[in-house]
Amino acid sequence: MAAAALAAVSLLVPATASAGDDLAVDMHRQGEALQVRAHALLDAPKPLVWKVLTDYERMPRFIPGLAKSVIRQRQGSHLLVEHTGDARFLFFTFPIDVTLEVDELPMQWVTSRAIGGNFRRMTGRYDLSEEAGRVLLRYSGSIEPDFDLPPLIGAVALRHSVREEFEALVAEIERRAVAGTK
Repeated sequence: MAAAALAAVSLLVPATASAGDDLAVDMHRQGEALQVRAHALLDAPKPLVWKVLTDYERMPRFIPGLAKSVIRQRQGSHLLVEHTGDARFLFFTFPIDVTLEVDELPMQWVTSRAIGGNFRRMTGRYDLSEEAGRVLLRYSGSIEPDFDLPPLIGAVALRHSVREEFEALVAEIERRAVAGTK
């Protein structure tokens, strides 16, 4: 997501119980792009966090609005991942169609950038580190859609989608940690 996580754009799910106080999503506009910074401190083993973060083809099960996520090509730690779906906010729906070039350094980071689809620019990076026996998941990215967003409400909708996706990712990590599943 990192790459993949922004593929479907979403934002209002409440923070999860254990990460609640340790989860933050900050966004601001820079020209036509939305700059995103997010982090969560997780009570989950690092291998589990990595597994969820790179579980590209299962992401539609837990990322709101993401209908399809397919790995089109994999060469070692370099992938092409295709995402399709819709971002929804109030009564607005925005199509999401993006092909991401993804690079991974296992258990450390995932980067992505859009190379096709309906985004002029989309880049992202997830970093994992350990802090006081917990995993710190950080995300930074830039999103510039290549589709029309209604004035005023468009930026709000995009912000909503991004927050919702990050919070859903964190919720899935925590759900699997509690369930003891990978």
